[in-house]
Amino acid sequence: MLQSPRPDTGRRSTRIDALKRAIVDHVTYTLALDQTSANERDVYMSTAWSVRDRLAERWAATQSAYRRDDVKRVYYLSLEFLMGRALGNALINLGLDGATAEAVAELGYDLEVLEEREPDAGLGNGGLGRLAACYLDSMATLEIPGYGYGIRYEHGIFRQRIDADGRQVEMPDNWLRDDNPWEIARPDRTYPVKFYGRVVGEKDSEGRVHFSWVDTSDVLAMAYDTPIPGYCNHTVNTLRLWAAKATEEFDLEGFIRGNYIAAVEAKTQTETISKVLYPPDDTGAGKELRLKQQYFFVSATLQDILLRYKRERKTFTDFPDKVQVQLNDTHPAVAIPELMRLLMDEEGLEWDDAFDIARRTFAYTNHTVLPEALEAWGVDLFSRLLPRHYDLVREIDRRFRDRVAGAFPEDPARVERMAIISGGQVRMAHLAIVGSHTVNGVAALHTQILRERIFREFDELYPDRITSVTNGVTQRRWLLKSNPGLAELITETVGDGWVVDLPQLRGLEEHAADTVFRERWRAIKAANKAALAKVVLAEAGVKMDPHALVDVQVKRMHEYKRQLLNALRLVDLYLRLRDDPALDVVPRAVLFGGKAAPTYWTAKLIIQLINAVAAKANADPAVSPKLQVAFLPDYRVSLAERIFPGSDLSEQISTAGYEASGTGNMKFALNGALTIGTLDGANVEIAEAVGPDNVFIFGLTAEQVAASKAAGYDPRRFVEASPRLRRVLDFISSGALSADNPGLFRPLLDSLLNDDRFMLLADFDAYVAAQDAVDAAYRDREAWTRSAILNVARCGFFSSDRSVREYAERIWKL
Repeated sequence: MLQSPRPDTGRRSTRIDALKRAIVDHVTYTLALDQTSANERDVYMSTAWSVRDRLAERWAATQSAYRRDDVKRVYYLSLEFLMGRALGNALINLGLDGATAEAVAELGYDLEVLEEREPDAGLGNGGLGRLAACYLDSMATLEIPGYGYGIRYEHGIFRQRIDADGRQVEMPDNWLRDDNPWEIARPDRTYPVKFYGRVVGEKDSEGRVHFSWVDTSDVLAMAYDTPIPGYCNHTVNTLRLWAAKATEEFDLEGFIRGNYIAAVEAKTQTETISKVLYPPDDTGAGKELRLKQQYFFVSATLQDILLRYKRERKTFTDFPDKVQVQLNDTHPAVAIPELMRLLMDEEGLEWDDAFDIARRTFAYTNHTVLPEALEAWGVDLFSRLLPRHYDLVREIDRRFRDRVAGAFPEDPARVERMAIISGGQVRMAHLAIVGSHTVNGVAALHTQILRERIFREFDELYPDRITSVTNGVTQRRWLLKSNPGLAELITETVGDGWVVDLPQLRGLEEHAADTVFRERWRAIKAANKAALAKVVLAEAGVKMDPHALVDVQVKRMHEYKRQLLNALRLVDLYLRLRDDPALDVVPRAVLFGGKAAPTYWTAKLIIQLINAVAAKANADPAVSPKLQVAFLPDYRVSLAERIFPGSDLSEQISTAGYEASGTGNMKFALNGALTIGTLDGANVEIAEAVGPDNVFIFGLTAEQVAASKAAGYDPRRFVEASPRLRRVLDFISSGALSADNPGLFRPLLDSLLNDDRFMLLADFDAYVAAQDAVDAAYRDREAWTRSAILNVARCGFFSSDRSVREYAERIWKL
C-alpha cells in the first residue's frame, strides 16, 4: 500500500516531489488503482514508467537531432543483447538514483526491493550479448548516433536450476510474463519477411533480367523499442527488437467448422521464430529455425534502415556515408545478400553498384577461433529457405573465386579453401569477410591468430582488412552501479571524471602505498564479501565464510574455458585436506556459475562433477573450514553485479589461443580481484596493463599449444609424470563422487586420457603451482591490497568507451 505523500516541510528537492507525484499518478491513471490497493508490483511498474517518462523527451529530441544534423548512423546487429535490469541503470545514467530512492521511501517502499522485482532481460547467452549491451551504453554516453537491432525473444536463453543430483535443469525464462515498462510497441514499424518460394527472372525492354521472389511464406516483424540513455547527457539511443507476428491471426472458416487447433496452427508456427533464444540445433528443424531467426531480424532491420534513409534522400549514392552496419559475429551475415537483394530487386540497382554499397556499409566482428563455431549452413537448407539469397551468394562466390585465382595463380587449391560455398556448405565467416570493408578481432592475441592462422589467406588477399579492437566493459554498470562503496571511495580520491574517462583511475596508484587508504579499501571488500555470502546461502544453500579468499569462475560452460581443470584442482585440494586437516592453506570459498547449452552433454556433466565435488567438500567437517565450493544457479547480469564486487580471485584459465577476448576478466579486475589465468584473449593485455607482479599467469602459451599439438600431444604422459594428477583421476574414476553411479564421470576421464583437446592435463601441475602462489600472496594482506588497488588503477584501457571510440574512428569513420 502506498503511503500518502508527506507535506512539504520546507527545503527539499523539487525532483523528489515530482517523482512522487509521477509515481502516484501512474498508479491512479495508468493502473486505475487507488493508493490503498497498490502493491509492490504496482509501485515498481509506476516507478519504471515515471523514469521512462523522463527519458521520453530526450529520446524524441535525440532522434530529431539525428535527422536535423544529417548524421551518419551506426546500426549494431546482434542476435544477443544481454541487457540485464533497466531501472537501476537508467537512474544512474539520469543522475536520479538518490532522488528516486528518497521518493519511493517517502511512499513507503525500498528502491532496492523494487529493483528486485524487475526480471533480467536475458536475451543473450554470455559475453557476446553483454558486450553488445556495453557498446550500446557507450554509444549513448559518447553521443554517437547508434541503434541496436535484434530479436524480442519471448523467452530468454533459459532459467537454470540445479537438481538434487547436481544436474542442470532447464526451465523457460518467461521474462515477459508481466508487462515490460521499458519497451514501446511500434506497430507502425511492421515489415514482411519472406521465406521459401522460388525465384523468377523476367527481361525488360532493354534485355536486362529482373528477379522476383514469389510464392513465399511470409511473416511479419513488429518493432519494440527500448530507450538507451547516455550517462548524464541528453542522448537517448534506441534498441529495436523484432517480434514475429502471423500475417493472419487464424483460419476463421476452419475455426467455425470446429477445427480449433488447426485454425491457429499457422500463427503458432510463425511466431515460434521469436519464441526462444538459440533453439537446439541438433535436429534439422532446430537448424532451420535458427537460420529463420537470423534472416528474420536481418531482413526487418534492413527494411527499416532503408525506409529511414529514403525519407531523407532520393538516391543511394551516399548510402555508405550515412549508414554503417556492424555485424556482431556471423549471425547477421546474411544481411550482406539481403541488402543486395533489396537494392537490386526492389530499388533497381545493378550488381556492381549494389555489391560496392554493401561492402562499404558492412563491418564484421569475429568472436571465435574455434573452427566448429565458424557458422556454416548446408546448401540444401539455405537454398530452400532463402532461394534468392542463395543465388546471390553463389554469384558473390563465383566472382570471389575468380579474384583469388587471379591473385594466386600458382596455388589453385587456395580457391577452394577460401571459397564461400564449398563442400555443400555456405561459410558465413567467409561471406562476412568478403562482403565487409573491415573485419576485427576482439583482442590483440585473437587478431594475431586470425591473421596468422584462421584467416591467413584472406589477410594475404586483403592486407588492410583485418584489424583489432580489444573488447571493453562499461564502468557505469560494472563499477558505479554494482560496487557503490568502491565507486564512492574512488570518486572521493580522484574525482568523478573516471565515470566517463576510465583512465583517470590511474590517480589511485599514488594511494596504493597509503596504509589508511588500504584499510578503507579492505573494509569495502569485506562488506562486499559479507553481502556475497548472503547471496551464496540464498542461491546455492552453501554457508560461505566471508573471511575466506573468494575464488570465482563464472562464465558460459564450455570445455575450452576449462571449468573442468578448476574442478580437478579442487579434488586435489580436497584430498590433501582430507588426509591432513591441519594443512596450512588459506581458507577458500570457490564459486562457479554458468549455463551449458541444453544439448551440450559434456558441459552439463562438468556441472554435475562440480556439484559432486561441492557436496563432498562441504559435508566433510575436516575439509569445509578451509574449503567451501558452491555452484550458483542461473548465472545472469543481476547476479554478476553481486559477484564481482565480492571476489578476490578471478579464474580466467582457458586454453591459450582459444578465448577470443573475455570481458568477465575485465569486470573482475575493475572491482579489485586479481587474475589467475593463461596468456589467452585479453588476459594478455590485462597482464601487460596491471603488471606481472599483480597477476598469476601459468600454463602453455598459444604458440606452445599449437606446437604441442603439431608434435602429437599425448595426455597420458602428463598423468604418468604427476602423482598428484594421477591421484585425482583415480579418485574420480573410483566412483567416490558418484556412489550411486560409479561410471558417471567416466566419459570426462576418457576424453581427457584419450584426447584432452584443450590440454587440461598439460597445464594441471602449473595451475596447482599458481594456486600455491596465490595462497602465499594472500597471506601478505598489505601486498595483496596493493595489487588489488593497482589492478583497478590500471584498468582504464578496458572501458567499452575506448572500444567504441576505436570503432568510431577506425571502422565506422564517424
